[in-house]
Amino acid sequence: MDWGNVTAEDLIEALREVDWSSPPRPLSEFFSRFTVPRSYAKWNSRLKCNLYYYRTNYFILIVLIVGLGFLRRPVAVLAAILTALSIAFLNDSFAGTFSEKVTRIVRQFSPHLAAKMRPPLTPVIRGRPSSKRTIHICGRPCWVFVFIFSSVSFILWYVSCGLSTVLWALAIALLATVLHASFRTPNLKARLNTFREEFRAVWRNYSEL
Repeated sequence: MDWGNVTAEDLIEALREVDWSSPPRPLSEFFSRFTVPRSYAKWNSRLKCNLYYYRTNYFILIVLIVGLGFLRRPVAVLAAILTALSIAFLNDSFAGTFSEKVTRIVRQFSPHLAAKMRPPLTPVIRGRPSSKRTIHICGRPCWVFVFIFSSVSFILWYVSCGLSTVLWALAIALLATVLHASFRTPNLKARLNTFREEFRAVWRNYSEL
């Protein structure tokens, strides 16, 4: 795959739809080999490839760096957790997995309530969905939880007076992510993983026909 031809919009869309439930890459692989890219095109391709392949590692790295800045502010830590969840809910795979796990836990105590938390069925016409499938969390559209969690986290950030701190922590976390993605040499496993994800995407589109 030529990552140089992948636009930022394509990368964001791929990160939104890809499965985030997979565990992070081992630290021995994450900090394995670093080289300086030879050209801007090489750097651009390497950056996108590493952001996609090490997405879980970068997400954990950002959460840890932001969390370290608020060890003495429990309200800010809660705000950071809610902010991370609201961002994670933008990923379809994470939102679906989260909803299934919560529904499974609720079913153990109240099967009737768990039945109400099921997502609505999408009408099918001539073997194909009549509209694009909307991701639901606990029976409600995903955007509802994103809006609620984002609003509550913003209020907590304001109450804890940690907006300036989180901006500095977030800037450091993003800088560390970009530096690692820029100098980490893509390995064969990353390329094979990319081809596997491409095959899954093509097969998913083929099965929907």
